[in-house]
This record gives sequence, C-alpha cells and structure tokens, in this order.
Amino acid sequence: MTKLNINETPHRRYNPLTGEWILVSPHRTKRPWKGKSEQENIQDKLQYDPNCYLCPANIRANGIKNPDYKNTFVFKNDFAALLPDSGQDEFNHKNLLKAQGVEGTSRVICFSPRHDLTLAEMSTEEIKMVISLWINQTRELGQKYKWIQIFENKGAIMGCSNPHPHGQIWTGSELPNEAKKEMKNQGEYFEKNKTQLLIDYAKIEQNEKKRIVAENSEWMVVVPFWATWPYETLLLPKKQVARLSDLTKNQINELSNILKIFLVKYDNLFSISFPYTMGWHQAPFQKENSEYWTLHAHFYPPLLRSATVKKFMVGYEMLAEAQRDITAEQAADTLKQLSEIHYKLNRNRENK
Repeated sequence: MTKLNINETPHRRYNPLTGEWILVSPHRTKRPWKGKSEQENIQDKLQYDPNCYLCPANIRANGIKNPDYKNTFVFKNDFAALLPDSGQDEFNHKNLLKAQGVEGTSRVICFSPRHDLTLAEMSTEEIKMVISLWINQTRELGQKYKWIQIFENKGAIMGCSNPHPHGQIWTGSELPNEAKKEMKNQGEYFEKNKTQLLIDYAKIEQNEKKRIVAENSEWMVVVPFWATWPYETLLLPKKQVARLSDLTKNQINELSNILKIFLVKYDNLFSISFPYTMGWHQAPFQKENSEYWTLHAHFYPPLLRSATVKKFMVGYEMLAEAQRDITAEQAADTLKQLSEIHYKLNRNRENK
C-alpha cells in the first residue's frame, strides 16, 4: 500500500468542528494556469463621504440621521433579516414541508467614523474599541437570544454594498446550522476526552508550527488543517474561553494586536484591501453548557491567485464535497512570510 503523502497526493481531510470532509489535490498546483488575470482598480477613498449612509451625521435610507460619532457606532439594521416579534409558530405537512418561526434582531456596527479605513488600517487602540463593542453587544443580546452572530462581509466581491468599515450582528431564538454542528462535535469531544476540542487542536498547531500565520501570548491564527478556502484562517485563544464577554483585559489587548498583524498580512498578499467574510462563533446562550465550547473566529476569503481571481465552489464542490489544490501548509507559509507593515505605508514611503 502506498504511504499517504499529504503534500503530494490526493487525500481527504476531516473537519472535527463540523464533522465534514474536504478533498485536497496538491498535485494539481503543478498544472498550467489559463484562468483570468486582472488588475485591481485602485482608488483612494474619501475620509468622509457625504453620500454614505454610514458616515457620521449623514441621513440613512430610512430618514434617520446618524450621530456625529467619533469612534464606533451601532444601530438597528434598517432592513433587518430578523425581527423580535415575528413569533415562533411551527408548520409541518407530512414531515416533508416544515417551517419554524424565528425571532431575533439585526444590528449594524460601524468600526470607525473614517470612511476610508478598514480594520487592517486602524490602530490597535481603535481595533480595541471595536472589540469592546462586540463584547458589550454580546452581553446585552445574550440576555434575550440564544445565538449571537457577529460578522463582517468585507469587499464588494463578498456582496458588501457599502465600503465604510462596518460589520453586523444577527441574533436568533434558534441555533443556526453551523452552530448546531459545532455544538454537537465540541460537546461529544468533551464528553469523550474531558478536554476542549479547539484547545487540543491549538496545542497540536503549536507543536507542529506548520500552519501558524501569527501568534502571541494569548492567541494564534492558523490556516486550519481542514481549510476549505485557499487562504482561510481560524483565530483561536490559547486558553479556553467560551464567549467574547468572558475575555480578560490581557486577552482583549492581545486580540487587538493579533488582528492588526494578520489582517495587514491579508492585505499584503495581493496588495489590495483583502476581501473576506469573518465571524465569531461563541458559546450559545440560554441553557447550553459552555464548558466544552471554545470561542473562535473564522475568516473566509475567496481570492485564489490574484486580486480578482477567486476560488469558485462549483461542480464537484456543489454536488459532492469541498475541494482545494493549495494545501493548508502552503497557504500558511505564504501568509506567514508576508510583512506586518501595510503595503500602503510602504508605497507612501517609496513615493516620498
């Protein structure tokens, strides 16, 4: 029997958080590339855009005026996907046509009053204000809702309709699919091993050092062994903590520092404002046991080979299972080697 070489031969990798598998085909990176290559349209943004509905003191689509905020700002989404009074009735026709009412709320978080910044370009102190807002929102909304989904869609390629630096919070009375999978697998692992799945995984990554992109005393960023997207990353604490609202002062400080470092690396990969969808997965509220759950954040960027050449989930991926060519180890090494100084700062120095 041929010995498996995960750097050279096709194989499947298991995701212990979801219980799903992904096909990895590292030999395909040797094939000639005849895909699409493009140059990013680089335009400097205004610090303040009078037409932006998220900028301070501007009027939003519903006619409400934003305050003249100076750091972060949160408000109820004017086009909320979840509503607090929609009811939780159920519909069931022969166990084939099922529906269930869900209650919740949707909020928008402005990271900065500056229209031209992203988290990668903000200071660690400014990022810390965003973290504090995540924490405060978690504390407040966790008193009423079971699931608190904090996320950011960055870049037009991810469907972001406004370039102003912002994220969202969607909360719900029921657990969504991804949360259910992670709760089940982390819970079963804890029952069997009496340790947390992601803390044990973080220890493996620390020992192997093959997939670590950045780390400090409290956190690590890795391209997970089971990554689906080419430059997907997982942000993990080194000590078990269940929710953002449980973070210590030092964990908050170090979280701000590591976010700054690896988001700059993302931008430096293709010298663009790197697009992604990111989101925090924290322990559910209301009766769920958080002893086994480890707080973590997923970053899912779509780009593959350049600023605009992206990875598509088509064909085999849609009909069978996810697949990738570049291994997690190769992607991590590429990101790790990138500078921690933002490419725009280097560009400005060169122009002087």
